[in-house]
Amino acid sequence: MKSKSNNKSIVVVPTYNEKGNLPTVYEKIFKAAGACHLLIVDDNSPDGTGQLADQIARKDKRVAVLHRRGKMGLGSAYVAGMRYALEKGYQNVIAMDADLSHDPENLPKMLGLIRRCDLVIGSRYVKDGGMVNWNARRFLISQLANLYCRAFLGLNQADCSGGFKCYRADLLRKIGLSNVFAQGYSFQVEILFRAVRAKARVMEIPIVFVNRHVGESKLNFKELREFGWTVLKLKWFSLTGKV
Repeated sequence: MKSKSNNKSIVVVPTYNEKGNLPTVYEKIFKAAGACHLLIVDDNSPDGTGQLADQIARKDKRVAVLHRRGKMGLGSAYVAGMRYALEKGYQNVIAMDADLSHDPENLPKMLGLIRRCDLVIGSRYVKDGGMVNWNARRFLISQLANLYCRAFLGLNQADCSGGFKCYRADLLRKIGLSNVFAQGYSFQVEILFRAVRAKARVMEIPIVFVNRHVGESKLNFKELREFGWTVLKLKWFSLTGKV
């Protein structure tokens, strides 16, 4: 076991080719929540994101960088970051995107609410939430994905697939990160499903999701296919008592 952190909360930000966004997201995170720490999980980005992250970490001791050997999926990046957080003794783990689609200004509210629940979700689909710069196709895919999750898995949350979340470390231990199998975007619905099955106290707060300004979206047909299979697999696990 490595030395533990005296800080309570850490923000985990996976990156792949996010060099253009990283300086801004770093500045915004610490402007909103300066007492937090930041872990950048980089999948050997060919654009130099990992090297830039190292430069930031050398200047700011609140920042750490986890380098992985290649592009291994968003879900596995979050699991790696969560394992790091648990090992270091953090009490709260915030997961957010590197592309500025999640506004760090929501961090103080999330950290305030996590004191009385186990999971706080930044939700696009509750009152006062929403999306900016989304086309009709992207909106339809998101709506159908959430309907699919609620219908098959019995989830009551308005936003089942959102990635802006704040977890209590105790919840992650209860879930057991070794049980998580989703490697890509479908990790978001799996971790929510496992949290609900673990009887977590879940709260949703409204956020406005802003489509990325710099770089390219990582969402593709392969990710959508994995999402569909993940939901079916979780349903089967629930029916057979495996989760």
